[in-house]
Amino acid sequence: MKLIIQIPCFNEEKTLPATLADLPRQIDGFDTVEWLIIDDGSTDRTIEVARAHGVDHVVRLTNKKGLAYAFQAGLDACLKLGADVIVNTDGDNQYNGHDIPKLVVPVLAGDADMVVGDREVQNIDHFSPLKKSLQRLGSWVVRQASSTEVPDTTSGFRAYNREAAMSLVVVSRFTYTLETIIQAGKQYVTTAHVPIRTNPKTRESRLFPSMWSYVRRNALSIFRIYTRYEPLKVFMTAAALVMFAALVVWARYAYFYIFEDDGAGHVQSLILGAVLFNAGMVLAALGILGDLLSANSTMLQRVFERVRRIELQLEVPPSHYEPGAHPTGQPPTTGANAAPHGSGRTEEREALKV
Repeated sequence: MKLIIQIPCFNEEKTLPATLADLPRQIDGFDTVEWLIIDDGSTDRTIEVARAHGVDHVVRLTNKKGLAYAFQAGLDACLKLGADVIVNTDGDNQYNGHDIPKLVVPVLAGDADMVVGDREVQNIDHFSPLKKSLQRLGSWVVRQASSTEVPDTTSGFRAYNREAAMSLVVVSRFTYTLETIIQAGKQYVTTAHVPIRTNPKTRESRLFPSMWSYVRRNALSIFRIYTRYEPLKVFMTAAALVMFAALVVWARYAYFYIFEDDGAGHVQSLILGAVLFNAGMVLAALGILGDLLSANSTMLQRVFERVRRIELQLEVPPSHYEPGAHPTGQPPTTGANAAPHGSGRTEEREALKV
C-alpha cells in the first residue's frame, strides 16, 4: 500500500519547511509514504526548498492556474505514481501533519472513500466570531446541497482512496473544497470526517482579498455547482415562485374586475401577470434543458474516469512531472516504471500494449 501526501503550493518558500517537518514518513497500514508538491507557478524558491527537505515528487505548472487546477493536477500525478490513498494538505502549515494517521483510518478500515478533517472552527482563536458564523452557515448550506454530514466543508485537509480520486473532476477555477463534497454526495461517494488540529496562523489567505469577497465567491460556487447537478430542481423551483407571483397579480386584477367593476383601471396588473407567467415558462424550459445537459455532463464524467483508468493501464507518465529529492538518495519510480500499486491488472496492461 502506498500513501502520497500532496501539497499545492504558490510561493510557499517560508512556510513549506514547517509544513514538511510535521509530515510522517511511516504510517501503520502503508508500505510507503511519499510526498508530492504541486508548484502553481511560484516565483520564489518553493521547489528548491521542497527538494532540500526531501520531497519525493514535484509537479511544476508553467504558470499560476489556481488552487483548484493544482489540486486536480496533484490527484492525477498521485494516481499515476501508484498511490492507493492520497492525502491533501496546504503549504501554509495550517493543518497539523501529525493528524494524518488519524485522517486515513476510515479509509484503511474501508468505512469511507473520502475523509475530511474537521478543524472545529469554533475553537480556532484567530477566526473572528463573524468568520465562525459564516463558516457554520456555509457548511450547513453545502451539507444540504450535497446530502452529506461534513461539518467543515472548506477544510482542505483530506484523504481519498484510489477509487474516489479516480472519479473526481474539478471544474471550478476558485477552489476544490466545496465542489468535491457536492460531487461526492451526488455520486454516492462515502464520506466521513474526523477532528483535526490546526497550527497558528502563518499568513493571510491568498484565495480572497476580504471576508465578503470570500462569502460572495463561495456562494456563487455553491449555487453554480448545485445547479450543475440539480438544474431541474433549481429552475423548476424558480419557475414555480415566479408563476405564483403571476397568479397573485392576476388574482388582484380579478378582484377589482369582479367586485369593484374597475378592471380597466388595473390593466397593468394583467400585463405584469402575463410577463411573470412567461418568465416562469422560460425558467421551466431552462430547467428541462439544464437537466439534459446535466445528464450529458454525467456521461462525460464517466468517460473521463474511463480515460483515466486507461491511462493508468498504459502507464502514461504524469504531466509537468519532475523528480524530487528522494530520502534514500535514489530517484523515485516514475513514468513507464510507475505501475499503479496493487492494481492487479498486469495482464490487461500487457494486452493493451500489444
